[in-house]
Amino acid sequence: MEVILLERVAKLGQIGDVVRVKNGFARNFLLPRGQALRATKENRAKFETMKSELEARNLERKGEAAAGAKKLDGKSFVLLRQAGEGGQLYGSVSSRDIAAALAADGFSVERGQIVLNTPIKSIGLFKLMVALHPEVEVTITVNVARSEDEAKRQARGEDLTITRTDEEEERTRARGKAEKFFEKPPAEMAAGESAEGAAGEGKPAARAKPKREKRERHAQPDAKADAAPAEGKPAKAKEEKKEKRERKEKAPKG
Repeated sequence: MEVILLERVAKLGQIGDVVRVKNGFARNFLLPRGQALRATKENRAKFETMKSELEARNLERKGEAAAGAKKLDGKSFVLLRQAGEGGQLYGSVSSRDIAAALAADGFSVERGQIVLNTPIKSIGLFKLMVALHPEVEVTITVNVARSEDEAKRQARGEDLTITRTDEEEERTRARGKAEKFFEKPPAEMAAGESAEGAAGEGKPAARAKPKREKRERHAQPDAKADAAPAEGKPAKAKEEKKEKRERKEKAPKG
């Protein structure tokens, strides 16, 4: 079927373009939404009379969408759902659910403006595109979790679809609490303790040096005492020789 586009449609064309589409797409989507007219001779003439009005209305809607895009772009929305241990949902999250979450936060978005090819069936973070206008699109993040605590953990980058033991879950919670109450991470604290231990081990070595010097000083007088008798032996031998010579001289000659 050939239709005349009354507004810009992604992957089809701009206002006034005549395009060929499938009959079902035209009847169920384009025509009911007022986005196109059948490309008949009468409708072609009708479009020429309303073209300037359509373009002015398009500019107005584009400006409104651009203003809303500044507030919505990049925002994250949490949807709590029941899920199994591996993260599979007991059900799914549809574009209708996401539109309701946006409305609860003050954003008026139709379900058809949310680009969701298949329903979400597991917990996790999902980046989705929202077409506020055919020429204005934004990206949002949908955080599907089992609880507010898990939503925060997923926002920090933790993958909760991996099955964990009770012990691992407890360690993860303890680590999160430690980050809140301690300024220094465990690695820095361990480094500080090891540095203090190294400094403490070095102190006894510094005190051992004076003891060694003291032992050397005590040893020096002994060496002098040993050297003194050695020096006195030659003098004593000379005196003995002198006495023997004097006795010979005094002895009577026969």
